[in-house]
Amino acid sequence: MARAAHSAAGDTLVFLADIAAVDDARLARYAPWLGEQELARHERFVRAERRRQFIAGRALLRLGLVRLLGIDPETVALRERPGQAPALLDRLSDETWFSISHSGPWIGCAVSTAGAVGFDIERIDAARDVLALAEQAFDSAAVAELQAVQGDARVAAFYRMWCAHEARIKLGADVGMLYPYSLPGLAGALACAHDAGAPPVTAFVDLGTE
Repeated sequence: MARAAHSAAGDTLVFLADIAAVDDARLARYAPWLGEQELARHERFVRAERRRQFIAGRALLRLGLVRLLGIDPETVALRERPGQAPALLDRLSDETWFSISHSGPWIGCAVSTAGAVGFDIERIDAARDVLALAEQAFDSAAVAELQAVQGDARVAAFYRMWCAHEARIKLGADVGMLYPYSLPGLAGALACAHDAGAPPVTAFVDLGTE
């Protein structure tokens, strides 16, 4: 793959991909980008869906680094950390932050050279008892806010809150700015340790043709 132009320092971007129509053979073409630890973890997943999500997420991460830093995806080295997100190795670990999320066929990745990020996406399921879930996860004020609305409005509010909650956890630092995402059938949130001002660049990536 040709190198992309290096972006200016302090950039943040979000990549989203729907892999529902991407076959396993096409996803397997990204396997050479992965390191030994990543490949070993990929093979340990029992569910085929989780294997697909894993390789797609690691591909999106590398494509994001190509866009931001102008590097080759094959040069990106990651260290797996049980129970935690992987860590970038070499010089990238001191100047680049990322967060990967997945929900069903949707894969998302935020990459930044400005500061730490936490990203979460959730496929919306209107059949779920979102109020019961909220009572387990949120404080009384958030639950009361959900109780005040009904139907689609309650579902949308729940997923907005849930994604923001998860993004903050993934960030693991004080939130400088929180950016919500709302797409047909999908909710998301990006938490940044810095204030990026305008919403970060968001791009839809076709992993079937990239």
